[in-house]
Amino acid sequence: MERKEELTSLVKILDRVRKEGYKTDFRIGKDNLLHTMDDEQKFDPEQVQIVNFYRFEGESNPDDMAILYVLETNTGLKGTISDAYGTYADAKVQAFMKQVEDLGKKLDRHS
Repeated sequence: MERKEELTSLVKILDRVRKEGYKTDFRIGKDNLLHTMDDEQKFDPEQVQIVNFYRFEGESNPDDMAILYVLETNTGLKGTISDAYGTYADAKVQAFMKQVEDLGKKLDRHS
């Protein structure tokens, strides 16, 4: 039986998902598409799936909230993108991830 480790920090989760193969860091470009950090690849929402996500709350300040999305693209590229959660969230990241999430819900309904 595998012992469940307590994963409380963004750094611990990032370390864990990187060991699972999610090594690419993504960002949202000026064109509102998901980009690799080197801009060599970019993806539409239809080409991305949210595998998992983690929310983190600031211990001393509720404004210190973050979310980490674990993603896989239609090319098999695996990685993550993080964002502030709540007041300081990046509107571009939120809009892109909402499209990905909505597409996933539609796929689930048709299964």
